Amino acid sequence: MQDIFEEIVKIKKEGGEAALATIIITRGSTPREQGSKMLIKKDGTVIGSVGGGCNEAEVWQEAMKVMEEGKPKVLHFDLTGRQVEEEGMICGGTMDVYLEPVLPQPSVTIFGGGHISLSLVKIAKLVGLDVTVIDDRPTYANKERFPEADNIIALEFSEAIAQLGINKNSFLVIVTRGHAHDEDVLEWALNTPAKYIGMIGSKKKVKTVFDHIIARGGNENALKRVHAPIGLPIKAQTPEEIAVSIMAEIIQIRRGGGDENEK
Repeated sequence: MQDIFEEIVKIKKEGGEAALATIIITRGSTPREQGSKMLIKKDGTVIGSVGGGCNEAEVWQEAMKVMEEGKPKVLHFDLTGRQVEEEGMICGGTMDVYLEPVLPQPSVTIFGGGHISLSLVKIAKLVGLDVTVIDDRPTYANKERFPEADNIIALEFSEAIAQLGINKNSFLVIVTRGHAHDEDVLEWALNTPAKYIGMIGSKKKVKTVFDHIIARGGNENALKRVHAPIGLPIKAQTPEEIAVSIMAEIIQIRRGGGDENEK
């Protein structure tokens, strides 16, 4: 049988999603013992079993919700009723199933290798994010400048984005050195499933960039996803303080706090 844990590692590495069901409590006679597991993948296929029948069907249905919501839950099954008899299951107990999401490792991709990024990379690693830094200048995108970064790309932004696998556990921070680069990256970012998109700049700059994107046929509603000006309003002034405000906002969104469209 395919190993569930090897499959979980593969799914997380490839940026996929799944849900892992584990029988955590059994009482009386149950079809599977405590500790039995079933992995439900995003495409609906499964590995393992937690008992079969209608119980497993319910686990499958709830697994889809767990993947979407990103939050675990406990399911309780009473195997003593009429429904069990009608399915021909010889049981007489109850069991609890713990259902947990298997999601990609949270990551932050930072577009721009300037002063803010220096502190942002350090903070992002401290809070457990995978970090990618992108800049079109090799003197700014290198391991000497960003020793903590997991991935560094020194390419034109238009080339670099083709290498990225963005998922709903991705956080995008746009802090390039110029409005034109910010605008190009933002237009691309709006078409990704990223959980967070933030762009640096004054309200005037943000409006200008938004107007340009809308003029080219961009979706005005999609722009509501963008956190701009970026970061929580903590009156940050220095690059280090701005980095703190950005990461605080990312943590807030990651943990489900606040209104994602509220500034």
